[in-house]
Amino acid sequence: MKCNGGFFVALHEEPWKEPLISETRINERIRVPEVRLVGPGGEQVGVVRVEDALRLAEEAGLDLVEVAPDAKPPVAKLMDYGKYKYEAAQKARDARRNRANTQLKEIRFRLKIDDHDFGVKKGHVERFLSAGDKVKVMIMFRGREQSRPEAGVRLLQRLADEVGELATVESMPRQDGRNMTMVLAPTKRKSDALNEQRKRREAEREERRGKRAERASRDQARNATTETN
Repeated sequence: MKCNGGFFVALHEEPWKEPLISETRINERIRVPEVRLVGPGGEQVGVVRVEDALRLAEEAGLDLVEVAPDAKPPVAKLMDYGKYKYEAAQKARDARRNRANTQLKEIRFRLKIDDHDFGVKKGHVERFLSAGDKVKVMIMFRGREQSRPEAGVRLLQRLADEVGELATVESMPRQDGRNMTMVLAPTKRKSDALNEQRKRREAEREERRGKRAERASRDQARNATTETN
């Protein structure tokens, strides 16, 4: 789900999911009478005999890859299977790297928080998200505040709306006793955030070196003028 204007917008899923590479059947290994064929650009060709699908794959210099074996009939797609395997492995490697680097930060709010404190805590949330980390936001209810969960939802919705450019809502507000929690996931990958931070630090170092060189040049010119006089 994604926070967009309102609070939660469900994202449409693809009609089929990519299978595990080790289980994928291709070309002559697809032993069914017919398949629902998808073209290389994602276009729907329709239900065709598997022999015809194999012929089309051969004419296009592509592979026939079964992408939804449990469908009736199975869904097969024309694609470059070698390229598909390479890209799938790259995606899996990037996902593992991103999961390993991403941390879950936690920040707590009071239900009756004033605007100044809200702004300070929102700044912390934005810093965590900008660094590519998830944020678990917790509201702690006191006494009779537990009977006002809608106020907690409004506060979390306000936060989600104000950091909407940096995050999506991964876990909707949920009350558990005296606490209500929501998890925000960064829209920017951890690796991308680290690269941006690295470039920003390098630019700042270059700027400092430039200023030092400029000061040294001015001092040298001043000293030369003094000696001349």
